[in-house]
Amino acid sequence: MAGRRRGAAARRRRAARLKVVAAGGGLVLVLLVVFWSAVWPYITGALVLGGVGAAGWWLWRTDRLVRGRDRLWRQEEAVKTGHRTLSEVDAMTGTEFEDLVADLCRRDGCTEVRRVGGANDNGADVVGRLPDGRTMVIQCKRYAPSSTIASRELRDLLGAKVHFEADLAVFVTTTRFSHPSERFAVQHGILAVHRDHLGLWNNGASLLSLSEVNGRGQGDSRHRARWKRAYGS
Repeated sequence: MAGRRRGAAARRRRAARLKVVAAGGGLVLVLLVVFWSAVWPYITGALVLGGVGAAGWWLWRTDRLVRGRDRLWRQEEAVKTGHRTLSEVDAMTGTEFEDLVADLCRRDGCTEVRRVGGANDNGADVVGRLPDGRTMVIQCKRYAPSSTIASRELRDLLGAKVHFEADLAVFVTTTRFSHPSERFAVQHGILAVHRDHLGLWNNGASLLSLSEVNGRGQGDSRHRARWKRAYGS
């Protein structure tokens, strides 16, 4: 008997609370109708602010996701580049070599990197921006290690630098530069990345760090003799 009385009392209290909530909701609705002309700017403003806040949160979250994926991609790419050997690079096609150079640039923080090599490429294979904001144009030559880069190919790159209005011209090759072409590169501010420097870049050195040794690293006559024995004349 006492249990039934407590249950009935609880039901009455719930019913009373529902009546209060309904009355409050009705009062708010009546006030909105009566004072709509006065309150609608505030309601509209609150909705707009809420929408802007939601859009801002979505953009912030999307940016974090994109940046996270980019960091992961760079880490994976750094691991992959460290596992490439120059023998594997030698086996690449010209297009694959250009893609490799573009990937190495992205790994180093370069932006707007794209491959433009092919017919009517105006002497450029890869273009983009360095991490410091300067524009760059890159010529890629996947030649046999026994070959030598002549000065005329560097002159073609200078023309591409003018055409693309680039701040820096970079010549990347799987072989070596002749002495005249190496001097030409240094005199005209071209970053000449020969086979040994490509190996350093592939294994983690940054592109900009190679500028500190530009024009060096091809060795003396004994080094060239060993090169010819290894790769042929």
